[in-house]
Amino acid sequence: MTSATLTINGKEIELPILEGSEHEVGINISKLRSQTGIVAYDPGYGNTGACSSGITFIDGEKGILRYRGYPIEQLAEQASFVEVCFLLIYGHLPSQAELADFREQLTRHTLIHEDMKKFFEGYPPSAHPMAIMAAMVISLSAYYPDTPDLVDLNIIRLLAKAKTIAAFSYKKSIGQPYVYPRNDLDYTADFLHMMFAVPAETYTVSPTIAKALNLLLILHADHEQNCSTSTVRMVGSSQASLFASIGAGVCALWGPLHGGANQEVIQMLEMIRDDGMNTQKYVDMAKDPNSDYRLFGFGHRVYKNFDPRARILKGAADEVLAELGVSDPLLTIAKNLEEVALQDDYFIQRKLYPNVDFYSGIIYRAMGIPTDMFTVLFALGRLPGWIAQWKEMRGDAETRINRPRQIYNGSGESTYVPLNQR
Repeated sequence: MTSATLTINGKEIELPILEGSEHEVGINISKLRSQTGIVAYDPGYGNTGACSSGITFIDGEKGILRYRGYPIEQLAEQASFVEVCFLLIYGHLPSQAELADFREQLTRHTLIHEDMKKFFEGYPPSAHPMAIMAAMVISLSAYYPDTPDLVDLNIIRLLAKAKTIAAFSYKKSIGQPYVYPRNDLDYTADFLHMMFAVPAETYTVSPTIAKALNLLLILHADHEQNCSTSTVRMVGSSQASLFASIGAGVCALWGPLHGGANQEVIQMLEMIRDDGMNTQKYVDMAKDPNSDYRLFGFGHRVYKNFDPRARILKGAADEVLAELGVSDPLLTIAKNLEEVALQDDYFIQRKLYPNVDFYSGIIYRAMGIPTDMFTVLFALGRLPGWIAQWKEMRGDAETRINRPRQIYNGSGESTYVPLNQR
């Protein structure tokens, strides 16, 4: 089948059918409006393919997630985050020489311009780290020109400086002096050192925490055309710079229905703790058809049977908690909720399994990451995916400035009445 027939008011038009490399099928309606004057109505774009992409493949029914064809399970177990960055952005696994050069460039470009410290100092202590993160990413465009010959260098700059900006955002929020990046530490260890080191005190990066952070960043590195990724592509379609496009993605990720979901999980657990740790009470509320209450961190819009990232993080959560010896009532509540979700028929039938946000929030908390930094770390992990999507979009000959249509439902034509006659 190469086309579909659409009948409108007795008139038939042929719409081409497209098939992806993994046998995904879509109807090409790009000429629907020009041929019929009619647009497709799809709130939230849940049934609209806005682009073709060779970066990430998801099969929600089978629980499959692959970056450039590589299963997430293999990358999570064997790769470093820097290696995954290279894979996503440049389309292939790096050779030893390519990876060594890539790491060296990321190390050399970690410092931000000293003038940017004044921007940090201008924010109140109460400023959310995501607000600072978004502003600082966009501000990079004031220091580094956006020209075609500098795209690869700006990609390196953004990847390298983002962790410095993220760590500085945290230090600003707690009133501590900034800790500068170190060239002798790898990507994740350097970030943790900038986050937690205090002048005049010795701080040693925990291998357990560094390993867990490497895993979390890999699992968040890309996830097809989600809200923030689509935002990056939409802004980039106007030929906005890399820094402006990624800054817009940071803002989109900030929303509680997107990157803020793991923060919502921790806040839910705190509410249960403050209510006497009565887990069953909140489970019953979630199951009550007359209640608007819902548990955060369960089920997923894309994955219908299980989230492959959550399966990986469940094992990691058990390992991290055991190795760190963390004792936390919130983690006890989380374990109780997890047990219910995996055994209760109500959750099983509705496929409300613990998702990646549920486990990532638990691990971040066990690592000592403050709740308001969860989304910042999500942004740090998603950065290579955003960059890869922006780069792919800019190189696609079919790219055109995004301009969705609408179905107008406002007032009809009205006659203006002067103010003195109303």
